[in-house]
Amino acid sequence: QVQLVESGGGLVQAGGSLRLSCAASGLTFSSYAMGWFRQAPGKEREFVCAISRPGTFTYYADSVKGRFTVSRDNAKNTVYLQMNSLKPEDTAVYYCAADRIVTRTSYEYDYWGQGTQVTVSS
Repeated sequence: QVQLVESGGGLVQAGGSLRLSCAASGLTFSSYAMGWFRQAPGKEREFVCAISRPGTFTYYADSVKGRFTVSRDNAKNTVYLQMNSLKPEDTAVYYCAADRIVTRTSYEYDYWGQGTQVTVSS
């Protein structure tokens, strides 16, 4: 079965950096666009970024543009999220997701990981 497993979350001070990874199995990874979403307590899940199947195109929410970078390694079936200049408002559970097409819409994604907690202290 398809599995997406996120890792790399943790506690970091404001201004710090974290790198999240999402390892995929059970699917042809290069045939799927990948997205990152996040959900803070009491808030709806929101789009963070997405990357096309070959990694040619990337898309970001305005709130993270210039601070976060999404990349992928199709040989390793892994997508990454490099997060720099972190702010307390970035605190959330971060999820990776897979879909046949690149999209900002969460309900269009076919597969989801279990999430990894990112906490940014002020």
